[in-house]
Amino acid sequence: MKKVILFFTLIIVLFSAHTLLAQENVAKGVINPSEISPGTTVLITVTFTIPEGMHQSLQEDYFYIEADEVEGIEFLPVQYPEGTEHEGLIDYYNSVILTMEFIVADDAMIGEREIKVYAGYQFCDDAGMCHFPEEEEISLSVNVVESSSSKKSSGLLKYLLLALLGGLILNITPCVLPVLSIKAISLVNQSQHDKKKILAGSYAYTAGVLVSFIILAIVIVIIKASGELVGWGFQFQNPGFVLVLLSIIFVFSLSLFGVFTIRVPGMQIASKASGKGGHTGSFLTGIFAVVLATPCSAPLLGSAIGFAFTQTAPIIILLFLFVGIGLALPFMLIGFCPKLIQKIPKPGTWMNIFEQIMGFLLLAAVIWLLDVLYFQVGWANVLRVMIFMVFLAIASWIYGRFALPHFSRKKQWIAMISALLVIVLSAIFVVRLDVLAEPVYADVISESHGNWEKFEPELIEKLRLENKPIFIDFTAKWCMTCKVNENAVLYTDDIQQEFADKSVVLVKADYTNKDKLIGEWLQKFGKAGVPTYVLYIPGKENPLVLPEIITKEIVRNALNKIPELGE
Repeated sequence: MKKVILFFTLIIVLFSAHTLLAQENVAKGVINPSEISPGTTVLITVTFTIPEGMHQSLQEDYFYIEADEVEGIEFLPVQYPEGTEHEGLIDYYNSVILTMEFIVADDAMIGEREIKVYAGYQFCDDAGMCHFPEEEEISLSVNVVESSSSKKSSGLLKYLLLALLGGLILNITPCVLPVLSIKAISLVNQSQHDKKKILAGSYAYTAGVLVSFIILAIVIVIIKASGELVGWGFQFQNPGFVLVLLSIIFVFSLSLFGVFTIRVPGMQIASKASGKGGHTGSFLTGIFAVVLATPCSAPLLGSAIGFAFTQTAPIIILLFLFVGIGLALPFMLIGFCPKLIQKIPKPGTWMNIFEQIMGFLLLAAVIWLLDVLYFQVGWANVLRVMIFMVFLAIASWIYGRFALPHFSRKKQWIAMISALLVIVLSAIFVVRLDVLAEPVYADVISESHGNWEKFEPELIEKLRLENKPIFIDFTAKWCMTCKVNENAVLYTDDIQQEFADKSVVLVKADYTNKDKLIGEWLQKFGKAGVPTYVLYIPGKENPLVLPEIITKEIVRNALNKIPELGE
C-alpha cells in the first residue's frame, strides 16, 4: 500500500512540475519587421528558455515551430542553429533561437494579420529523464501595408545612394587608406604620361574593385541560398583567409623594401610592354582595396548592406556594385580629370622613402592580422604562423636574388620553383590553424576595459525582466571601425563613468569567430555585420540602435533617454 501511495505521489509531483514548467512561457516569439508590404520576406524568431540543469535535443517531432495557414503567406522551413553534439544527438542548453521565414504574396490582402505560431519542446535532464512533450501557442501580428511601385523604387534608390556614399567613405577608413597611398605612388608615376594612360589605369583599378564586389555578392547569394547566415566581413571569421591575406600583405611589404621585384622568368621582351603591367597592377590594387575594406563598416554602409542581405540576388549584386562604385569614385574622377594630380610632386628620391613608409604601414597591418589570429587560434598556432613568415621571407629573397633578368631562363625558373617549394612545404609542415573552442576576445576586454558581460540571450532576457538598461557592443577583433569606436569612445574614462551613473549593464558580443546566434541577433536589428551598438531602455519594447561610427555625444544623447530611478 505504501508503494502505491509513493508511486502516485511521485506522479503528482512530476505532473505539478510539468504544469509549472508549462506556465513559465518557455517560448517567446517576435516578427521582424512587424509592418511589411506584399512581395517581401519576413522572419519569425522564437526564443526558448531552457531551465538550468536541463537540455533540449534536436528532434523535429518534439522540438519545432510551426504556424497555422494564413491566406497570402507562405511559410518556409524552420532553421535550427548549431548545438552541442552528445551521444549522436544535437543538444541545446540555457536558451536556443529557432527562426522561420515567410513570404508575403504579391497579391496578399492589405491589413492586420494574426499569425498563430506553435512552439513545441521536450526538456530532459542530464540523467536522461525527460518531461512530457509540451507545446505553447504564440499569437503574433503583422501589418501588411500597401506599397506602390514608386515607393519601392524610391526605397531602393535610397539604399543605392546609401551604398554609394558608404563605399565612398570607405576610402578614409584605416582599412583602405594604406592601399590608397600605395596607389598614389602609381598615380605619381603615371602623371608624367599622357591622359589616356592615366584614364586606362583608373579604369583598371575600378574594374578590379567592381569585379571583386561582384564575386563577393555572388558568394553571399550562394551562402544565403544554403540557409546560412552571412554578414559583412564574414570571410575574416575564417583563420585560413586571414592567413592568406596576412601572407600577401607581408610579401607586398617586402617588395616595397626592395627584397624582390615581381617578374616572370624570361620576361625581358614583355617588360617593354610596361603599360600593360601597370594596368594589371592597378587591377590588382583594386582587388586588394576591396579585401581590406570588408572588415570596416562605414557610416550609411551598414544600413545599405543590411537591406541588401534581405533582398533577392539581383538586388544584392546591384547594391554591392554601388558600394564598389563609391569606393572607386576618387580614382574614377582622377582618370577623367588628370589635372587633379598635377600638384603631386614629380618623381624623385622622395618616392623611394614614401614606398618604404608604406611598407612599414603594411607591416603594421600584418601585426594587426596576427593579433586577429591570436584570438581565433591561440598563441601556439600564431607562433607557427610567425615561423612560416620567416620561410616566406626566405622564399621572397630567393626569388628576388636569383630570378633576375640577367640570369639565364633556366636559373630564373629554378629560383622561382625553389621559392614556391619553400612556401608550400613550410605551409604544410609548420602551419596549424585549430580554431579555439571558446573565443577569448570578450574576456580580455572585460578584464581591461570595464566590466563587460559576455553576450548570452538568456542574460539579456533576465536583465530586461529586471528593468535594467543594457548596452550591447557587437564587435570583432578584425573590425577596425570597432577598434576606433571603442578606444576613442566606449573605453574612455568619462563614458565608462556615464555608463556607471546610469547603471547600464555592458555586454560584449564577440563576432571574431563565426557565431550563428550573434548573426541572428544582428539580423533582428537589420544589420549585416559589426560594429553594431544597441541600447535597451527600461520600459521600451524596441531597443535604440546607434550608428556604425559613434561619438561621445551620440552615446551621451542615447544614455540621456534612460529614465532616472523612480520616474
